Amino acid sequence: MSSSAVRVRHARITDLPHVAQLAAEHARYERAAPPPSDLALRLKSLLFGSTAPRLRCFVAELDDAEIIGYASCAPEISTWGGTEYLHMDCLFLRDGQRGLGVGPMLMEAVRSEARFLGLGLVQWQTPAWNTDAIRFYERLGAEAKEKLRFSLPVD
Repeated sequence: MSSSAVRVRHARITDLPHVAQLAAEHARYERAAPPPSDLALRLKSLLFGSTAPRLRCFVAELDDAEIIGYASCAPEISTWGGTEYLHMDCLFLRDGQRGLGVGPMLMEAVRSEARFLGLGLVQWQTPAWNTDAIRFYERLGAEAKEKLRFSLPVD
């Protein structure tokens, strides 16, 4: 497969079951808990439930319409910088589809979205053990900042 056989586009409502499946594969890959069983429905609300949705999602699609990857992002605020940036929440390609030029296509879609929104920076995180992803991001010119991410449930 060459990257010319792939196109990256905004996700459509009909793509959401595929995105939810990819998110489940992504969670397994990152050794995380699986997403909720109604993820496609939740994504529909976040992506298409208002006239100005915060969440954006891109899919990588083969010529035969198979969706092989996705990236999602949302604008966020940096108090320290006094500015907004685009936070890339997920970037994932199915096993067997990595290293074929599709990842840079998804990253360019995210960067283009940041430019469209007037944002000058994209931020994201990846597990420290994911050395392949780290090398990929470094090849793109990204710089890492070491932090720990915490979660606190709200009752």
